Amino acid sequence: MRLLLVEDEEDLAEPVVLGLQRAGYAVDHAATVAQATERLTVNAYDLLLLDLALPDGDGFSLCRAIRDGALPVVGGSDLRVLMLTARGALPDRVRGLDDGADDYVVKPFALDELLARVRALLRRKTRGVTAVLSVGELRIDTARHRAWRGERTLSLSPKEFAVLEYLMTRPGHVVSTEELLEHVWDENIDPFTHTVRVTVGTLRRKIGNGDQHSIIETIVGRGYRLRES
Repeated sequence: MRLLLVEDEEDLAEPVVLGLQRAGYAVDHAATVAQATERLTVNAYDLLLLDLALPDGDGFSLCRAIRDGALPVVGGSDLRVLMLTARGALPDRVRGLDDGADDYVVKPFALDELLARVRALLRRKTRGVTAVLSVGELRIDTARHRAWRGERTLSLSPKEFAVLEYLMTRPGHVVSTEELLEHVWDENIDPFTHTVRVTVGTLRRKIGNGDQHSIIETIVGRGYRLRES
């Protein structure tokens, strides 16, 4: 999943980005409303982590513009928004939720709690409230970052896990290389790199079980498809 953190305090942004990346997410960072607006209209994000007090505006207005459709973000106005702010008074929390935030976290916060809230919002976006996704013999626990094929535990890298999770939310659908780059890697990835093909290849080998046909199919010229059975 690809996230955008909008936070102008570098001392806070750096460890949050690092913590999210270690949890397997692709994370872009913006320090102003202008930077956030530019990224939101170019890249497809699954979740926006939004500070309120920014040098050139406030998060309330940005969130409201997304919800009202005044800011045409890639992926539509139903983008999940998690507000991160030191403004913890009740009126501020109420305003944030009324302006369209899906959740509201007050600084200072524990990284573990933030990660749990991120997982909860992303589960809500994809397939309901459960942390466990199942497709055929495949199962993944998104909260604990564990994966199995049947009774066999799979040892996956964070990127392999992220690719598998994305494919499992879209079983039977063709997912293009560009779509995987948008949702699993951050903006620093070279779009001409072979990293998607390499990652899918190693993932395919790890989940393979002597199948005559791979559970992850390559659709020539279009992308990849996870077989549903």
